Amino acid sequence: MSKPLALIYSLLSIALMTATAISISYNAWLALGLGVVTFGFIGLGFALKSRLKRG
Repeated sequence: MSKPLALIYSLLSIALMTATAISISYNAWLALGLGVVTFGFIGLGFALKSRLKRG
């Protein structure tokens, strides 16, 4: 994964984690949904990294 792509991915992951943390105090369902999205986004980053490394 190139450095600019990794930087963008990490910044978006941090933004999603921050949104999840803030939403905890407002709505549990929103926090749960954002947590799932964050987890999936980070997992997608690992999958993308391995796919780019292989090919």
